[in-house]
Amino acid sequence: MSEAALDLAITGVVPVRGSEVGVAPTVPMVGPRRVNVRMSSGLSPLGRAELLAFVRGADAIVTMFTDRVDDEFLDAAGPRLRCVCNFAVGTDNIDFAACQRRGVLVRSTPDVVTEGTANLAMGLILACSRRIVQADAYVRSGRFSRDGNTFPTGWMGMDLCGRELLIVGAGRIGYAVAQRALAFGMRIAYTSRSRKLNFEIAPVAARRVELDEGLACADVVSVHTPLTPETRGLIDARRLSLLRPEAILVNTARGAVIDEAALASVLRQGRIWGAGLDVFEREPAVHPDLLTLDNVVMTPHMGSAERRWREEMTIVAVGNAMEGWRLATGGA
Repeated sequence: MSEAALDLAITGVVPVRGSEVGVAPTVPMVGPRRVNVRMSSGLSPLGRAELLAFVRGADAIVTMFTDRVDDEFLDAAGPRLRCVCNFAVGTDNIDFAACQRRGVLVRSTPDVVTEGTANLAMGLILACSRRIVQADAYVRSGRFSRDGNTFPTGWMGMDLCGRELLIVGAGRIGYAVAQRALAFGMRIAYTSRSRKLNFEIAPVAARRVELDEGLACADVVSVHTPLTPETRGLIDARRLSLLRPEAILVNTARGAVIDEAALASVLRQGRIWGAGLDVFEREPAVHPDLLTLDNVVMTPHMGSAERRWREEMTIVAVGNAMEGWRLATGGA
């Protein structure tokens, strides 16, 4: 008599290589047991009540970063749950202590988000420095046809060659952004609780600085630190005041690392050149003042959203979820 199938719940629609959007991934058998995959059908995040109902009875769950995994979530899933894998690099939406009390392993997908997120960070730097979004709007509005490009004083941006890029959070993504910035002739500095020799040796050859010193010297600041109690509000009004008038601030990490209201105030007053934001303090809500400003470029938390890497994230997340189940149960 065959054993009961394992239940893998995926709380969002994940892309599967070679398949149409909405087709759930197939998972190999775990020993003698089949794996039944249930995937949410909606492209928007599940509401709380829907989420709690959806995860009921799961042996393993692939969660989205919008899902709050806490006692309520774990109670709803039930006693069979043995692993939660976040479809993201960060895990700030997961209560580790609650999972530990229940013997539920927590996994994520750190490596596969690196290249896509670094590409977007560099894209935001370029969009801000060359005012690409504003220029696009200018052409679409018909003003280019009417007024021309106001050469030679119009649309002057900020050059990057010889400028200093400060990496806040010297992990994989920060390093990948530094590598890209080298191609534009930028100098690199970084902040970290400990020395990162891979940053300090060639080709990056970065200097390590304290955060306040780095903010005061940098032309571009790119934030890559995870969200923890220590980093929540890390870049607050006082630290924003340290930035130079031509500074650009980019955040592709977590929105709550930056005081969004304070940043909106700085941008509104024109005290820095601009900002590029892929993440927001209370997303999907965005501070209303940011929506009225043309010196900020905003994207909808899409850092890793390149087809190749999102499809790879699906493979890694599903694999990590099932491997976590095996480790937690001994493959029983």
